[in-house]
Amino acid sequence: MTAPDRENGATAATHDRSAMRASSTFSDPGGDAYIRRSGRGLIISLYAALRAIRLYPLENAAVENAVEDLADVAGALIEHEHELEIRVSGEFVFINTVRLRLDLDNYASFSQLLSLFRSSGIGSFYLQSRPQIKEWQRFLALVLVPSQDPPATRFHQLVGRLEQQGLTIFQLGEPHDSADDDERAKSKEIAKKTYSQSVAVTKDLMTSVRMGRSPNIKKVKRVVQGIVDQILNEETSLIGLTTIRDYDEYTFTHSVNVCIFAVALGKRLGFNKLQLYDLGMAALFHDIGKSRVPSEVINKSDGLNEDEWRLIAAHPWMGVLALFQLRGQQELPYRAMVVAHEHHMKLDMTGYPRPIRSRALSMFSKIVAVADGFDAATSRRSYQTTPLNPAQVMQEMRDNPRRGMDPVVVKAFINLTGIYPVGTLVVLDTFELGIVHAVNPIPEMLSRPIVRVISDTQGNLLHPGTLVDLAEQLEDGMYLRTIIKTENPDRYGVRVGDYFL
Repeated sequence: MTAPDRENGATAATHDRSAMRASSTFSDPGGDAYIRRSGRGLIISLYAALRAIRLYPLENAAVENAVEDLADVAGALIEHEHELEIRVSGEFVFINTVRLRLDLDNYASFSQLLSLFRSSGIGSFYLQSRPQIKEWQRFLALVLVPSQDPPATRFHQLVGRLEQQGLTIFQLGEPHDSADDDERAKSKEIAKKTYSQSVAVTKDLMTSVRMGRSPNIKKVKRVVQGIVDQILNEETSLIGLTTIRDYDEYTFTHSVNVCIFAVALGKRLGFNKLQLYDLGMAALFHDIGKSRVPSEVINKSDGLNEDEWRLIAAHPWMGVLALFQLRGQQELPYRAMVVAHEHHMKLDMTGYPRPIRSRALSMFSKIVAVADGFDAATSRRSYQTTPLNPAQVMQEMRDNPRRGMDPVVVKAFINLTGIYPVGTLVVLDTFELGIVHAVNPIPEMLSRPIVRVISDTQGNLLHPGTLVDLAEQLEDGMYLRTIIKTENPDRYGVRVGDYFL
């Protein structure tokens, strides 16, 4: 039975559910807290059951134990709340309208659920009574049936199979675009506020160090905490803002962008929240040594002479000195000093500064080096008036060992940004122009990102454009749109950052 089948009495049903929920919450003042706690357990149990069914036959004891645990957790929620609804919207998961918080300890289970729902065309999952364990097993097995069909087709196939097998206790609904749009808009506003505050605080930090004043480290810590929280909750909006890359404010936006990329990359690599905070602080401070290099050298548009190059090459160790001085006044992570010193070193130690004795780069330094290299190459600067294409930069980082970047970290970065990174201008086989908005959540679709179409087939620019999923297919299996090449935005008069504001 589909969600639309019960929409004839949508208003009454919604009223009844709201009343039940209000009654439950009234009797339990911590109702939302209960749902969040139980909901996290439900998602983890669902992930474990799906994983067991993928690995073993249904009659296997591991499957039975995992499904029994899921049935118990879901049953307790149904008894407490009189219903159970799991709904996905954008990057968020809701249990009975309560949004669950994404943390690193449940990142794998959340990601798998989001990916499964999207690939199956499921927007919501609803139960009003408690299914039997065998019903859970059959339902999960049907959801996991492999298919190359587009999500919308898979959804209707799945609903048909549920009806054929008498599993109508499980009610599925398709995604609601309006809800996605609302959540996306809210997340976008939070990201813009986080980003603008981060640039302002970084500017104040760099100016204070340049002028010999003591900066407000508490403000910096709050900024990094905001970036970590935003990345953990919904990284797409914040990563999208890195495309702004303000020429006049390059020194400050670059540090913020590197912080955002580094934290998002650290999340993909499994760092816990405290490690992400330390990584974010190190990334934001990585170029602080440049505040001690004369601005006329930093902003010089033509080639540097030998003395000027020595000043630039000295900014890593000058950054360490600046951080030692700050650490004497206020608490700073020690790793920030290590990253400031190492972020231009290569794996074979041919970067700068040259080490006196053999050493191994810290993991934080490897991450910041990748984030720093990508943002610097794709930004317009005084001596680089034409930034490189993000997809070309990514390919160079991956394929050119002389860049000296850790190949595992680069691979993780590609997994984060996709083969076509956020902000890449692409030409589609429909002759439309598109800007890559986000990596496709389906792991097998890295080459088919979520794209904002910003022109018609005649090349007339549109704003704000329309989001499309390049994994979308026709009934015959042909893709609706495919990227044929990347392009320089300047050629078409496109300001990429305008489409992320």
